[in-house]
Amino acid sequence: EYDGRPFMPLDEAAVTKAAGEMKARGLKSVAISSIFSPLDPSHEKRAAELVAAQLPDAVITCSADLGRIGLLERENAGLLNAALADLSRDTIAAFEKAIADSGIEAALFITQNDGTVAEAHQARRLPVYSFASGATNSMRGAAYLSGLSDAMVVDVGGTTTDVGQLKHGFPREANSVVKVGGVRTLFRMPDLLSIGLGGGSHVSLDPVKVGPVSVGYRLLKDGIAFGGKQLTTTDIAVASDVLKLGDKGKVAHLDPDTCRKVFAEAARLAEEAIDRMKTEAGDVPLIAVGGGAFLIPDKLAGVSQVIHVEHGDCANAVGAAIAQVSGECDQIFKDMTRTDAIAAAQGIANDRAVAAGADRKTLSTIESEDMPLAYLPGNSVRVRVRVVGDVAAS
Repeated sequence: EYDGRPFMPLDEAAVTKAAGEMKARGLKSVAISSIFSPLDPSHEKRAAELVAAQLPDAVITCSADLGRIGLLERENAGLLNAALADLSRDTIAAFEKAIADSGIEAALFITQNDGTVAEAHQARRLPVYSFASGATNSMRGAAYLSGLSDAMVVDVGGTTTDVGQLKHGFPREANSVVKVGGVRTLFRMPDLLSIGLGGGSHVSLDPVKVGPVSVGYRLLKDGIAFGGKQLTTTDIAVASDVLKLGDKGKVAHLDPDTCRKVFAEAARLAEEAIDRMKTEAGDVPLIAVGGGAFLIPDKLAGVSQVIHVEHGDCANAVGAAIAQVSGECDQIFKDMTRTDAIAAAQGIANDRAVAAGADRKTLSTIESEDMPLAYLPGNSVRVRVRVVGDVAAS
């Protein structure tokens, strides 16, 4: 039930039978989900033991470890996490080998999609939290490089532009269901809007159109300034002396008026995306980062100030380097005062942050919300607390 009371015993025979069927089909990744398991994970844990007895080599994800209460969304998150198990194992092992081969003796932390990091063993177990963490790294880096904790951020890469909002130095979280490839989930995902605008975006001149198709990583081969045949936004920037790249002689045929029109179209796309992501009617400061930030002009409608920070093209790496470790609790408490329920949730969130590699002495709360549940006995209240802390020294 919602308060953690069991309403039915676990059917261990059925779990064992299902595990045997999985073994017969050669499955190696398993997700286990049950109702309200974040409140009492005992059935999921027992089911995991039964599956492990049948499939000792399988990677097992318990949805309770992913935290949020919603059943369908948590089940989907568990399935996605299980599907990523092989990729995370191989990728993190490759990182660990590279670090060892270089002679570096240091713990490995992997960035998460809420703008924090977790120790490698935690990321290997819950890879779904590292899903789409690039944009959050850039936003955290933008906050650090600019000194602003509340602002809009536009991160322009080679293919896409991500627009989000900083609140207290962290990306504003999506407060509703997040869809990944059309699948409903409850990730701790940032509230982001992505558009097809970047440094490698294709440019058409008659009529003027920028993106959404991009040459991506093939820029140094396909871009006209580098000897290729595809006109890109980088070629326009080289022709306008905005960038010192490639061979300017190869783009000398691009006249200033044409370049202005292309930059104006890129600015229009950025303005529209920023306007869609703003949460207030007034003008707001904007931090422009990423390798394609040259596409963002110094003046935009609805923006009070455009800030191009030094080393902004490295904001992603900066955000990863200065990232903290987080812990979250989203639970229902009953027969407790509001103060005691918040304190209990705070303790759970603190313990999870420490387990992920945080220094307990540095923990601070960045989000806290409580919601009384009407028509339920026992003063039931749902509490969500999120804390962050510095990476522990050892």
